[in-house]
Amino acid sequence: MKTTLGGRIFDTCNLALLGIFGFLAVYPFLYTFSISLSGSAEAQRQGLHLLPGNPALLAKAAEELLRLDFDAAGRAGRAYADGLSFTAYRMVLNNREILIGYANTVFRTVVGTLLTLLATALGAYPLSRKEMPWRKRLAFFVLFTMLFGGGLVPSYLVVKSLHLVNSRLVYVLPGLVAAFNVLIMKSFFQSIPESLAESAKIDGASEFAILFRIYLPLSTPILATVGLWTAVGHWNSWFDGLLYITDNSKQVLQVFLQRIVIENSTEMIEKGIVNPDVLSFTPETIKAATVIVTILPILFLYPFVQKYFVKGIMIGGVKE
Repeated sequence: MKTTLGGRIFDTCNLALLGIFGFLAVYPFLYTFSISLSGSAEAQRQGLHLLPGNPALLAKAAEELLRLDFDAAGRAGRAYADGLSFTAYRMVLNNREILIGYANTVFRTVVGTLLTLLATALGAYPLSRKEMPWRKRLAFFVLFTMLFGGGLVPSYLVVKSLHLVNSRLVYVLPGLVAAFNVLIMKSFFQSIPESLAESAKIDGASEFAILFRIYLPLSTPILATVGLWTAVGHWNSWFDGLLYITDNSKQVLQVFLQRIVIENSTEMIEKGIVNPDVLSFTPETIKAATVIVTILPILFLYPFVQKYFVKGIMIGGVKE
């Protein structure tokens, strides 16, 4: 099938716009990664940062390679490698408070995501069954909670009355169930043929057995979708730690990141290194290294669940 001139122009414009938007999305990560590995002089240089270190040395090495002068290219390559600095990463990873924050963030992400998936499934399953009494009224009450919030002060009073202040459970319990996730999972459960549940009931299966042995194994897309949303939310969350936690041993990574990046406080990083090379890092490299260390786990997680993402949203978003 031949495409018209207008079609080719349209495709070209689409590719150009997508390329520009893709670069704008990726560039902040490239910039931060470049700054985190650069020495103090390169980190303080104004302008575009795509690769770490001195890009002029890298360009010189490529130019010498094109001239087939391998000795000169090797010297330029070694000079470029010598300009890379891992001091900022050593300072970040040797800091005890950062490691404690990492452990608390991993705890809240793993435990919070698992408990949220369990609680969401337990709430969505009965709402998806047509024989559930007052099913539509209960679904309306779930939807109603999305329209209004109690506010910061009432939320703090509730958390305090439950004795969750300065407890790691405050990261998990207050936001355990989200109404939107319940409705999305409910719609997905309704797409599963009811004949499977009826056959299981004839064989004597209980409702819990139907949920855990039939519905959940068939719900990988929506579980992966809701799990990713929840995990990213837990990993990036910092305000609840700032508001409810006063003990640094229970603080999450994002609070330390907030102090470093926003409050420009590098003292906590400097406590974690012995005999640092003060010429090879700046506060900007410390911030950049902390940001990279913080976001890498989520970047590695996303490709494994991405294939379920679109399917989970599309099927779970179908109206009853």
